Amino acid sequence: MKSIAHKITRKQPKVTTEMNGKGLTVHAGLLPVLTFMGKLLFRERIHEAVHKERGANAQYEFTDIVQMVVIGLIAGATSMVQVVKVWADDVLRKMAGWEEVPVDTTIGRIMKMVGKGDIVELTGTIHKFRGKVWKRAIRSGQKLRSALSEMWIDVDSTVSGVYGDQEGAEVGYNPDKKGQKAYQYLMAFVGETKEVLHSWFRCGSAYTSNGVVEFMKECMAYQKKRVRVIFRGDSGFFSGELLEYLGSVSAGYLIKVKLKNLVKVLEGQKWELIKGNPGWEQADFMYRCAEWNCARRFVAVRQLVKIEKGLFEMPKYEYFCYVTTERLTPIEAHRLYGERATCETWIEECKSQMNAGHLRTGEFLANAALFHCAVLAYNLLKWMGLLAGGVIQRWEIKTVRLWLIRVAGKLTKGSRQLTLKLPEKFLHQEEWRLWEGMSLSVEFG
Repeated sequence: MKSIAHKITRKQPKVTTEMNGKGLTVHAGLLPVLTFMGKLLFRERIHEAVHKERGANAQYEFTDIVQMVVIGLIAGATSMVQVVKVWADDVLRKMAGWEEVPVDTTIGRIMKMVGKGDIVELTGTIHKFRGKVWKRAIRSGQKLRSALSEMWIDVDSTVSGVYGDQEGAEVGYNPDKKGQKAYQYLMAFVGETKEVLHSWFRCGSAYTSNGVVEFMKECMAYQKKRVRVIFRGDSGFFSGELLEYLGSVSAGYLIKVKLKNLVKVLEGQKWELIKGNPGWEQADFMYRCAEWNCARRFVAVRQLVKIEKGLFEMPKYEYFCYVTTERLTPIEAHRLYGERATCETWIEECKSQMNAGHLRTGEFLANAALFHCAVLAYNLLKWMGLLAGGVIQRWEIKTVRLWLIRVAGKLTKGSRQLTLKLPEKFLHQEEWRLWEGMSLSVEFG
């Protein structure tokens, strides 16, 4: 009884707090990120791509600002002010080799220096980084299908509402807040690696498929000829012009069909039961829309929803129809298209977890540059996960940030060397070692 009473009455010791600790950080996991960026020659490549001449007395270059924003976003910043707060960490500045950092207004002012050509160069640099990472992954023994033979690209668009009168923010399709001004992003993801292959920052009034042919031309320009690309998209991309372009470059597609008379067209087809799937039927047929130059293959499935009783029994179906170049049965195409739903998850991950589009100024091109910085930050973590492998590759951004980035550390100096000391025991320690070990050992040719 005494032992039980002792356990119940055990008191928590009184603990006081003092804000005078030196050399402490909550972002120890940013060291492997900085190391990885160094191995990629991140600063050098950004400087070569977007070189902005500044005055002799200028303390910061465009490259400095890009690195600040990227690291800030990886740490979880949602505004320019929070980016500066991340870099207020004395340990982070020492790990990056900086003595001090600019204020948020300076970041915005330097970002406003970019022009249209700079945005193109910045996105091109992201593609070059990808090439290095994929080459390294293949050399290490990974069978990266997207780099060797066949790449599935999931394309979708999303909007981000704004408050105020930012340049280029316009009223368009906004399912969350109708009538609100917004920016729209067109994004292409690599299905295998979950990274952003290409992206556009657009005015909010742009329709989903506006400019998609030019968008895909840019995507194709960065791909190796031996790799076959397959486009997967929703009904917003059901465009004869897009299908014709994809066919001209020997690319495949699996796109959901959008037609005013679709149900009537489908009701006139020959349907067959799908073995092992009660209530499901499929159809395979050629069809030519009025403005098309040729007929294309359509595949469709339908599910029996109910049978209406009356003078005659009338079955009611739910239809799903796709236009495709792939050698798939209709039910196989339907299931493969269903995997596209994860693309919406990746967009949300990039937009909400990496805060793409959250950092803004009053100018459109500056906001575009900040958006592409977020895409670069998102891809950096996906690339590190790809090379580290294991469970890390499957983690979302918020999980990586929680278990690998926000790790407590203490920076010490001895024998002219800086040492970052981590807790002796902490959750996901083995994953952290793999994370750090990859960044130290990886080399890019």
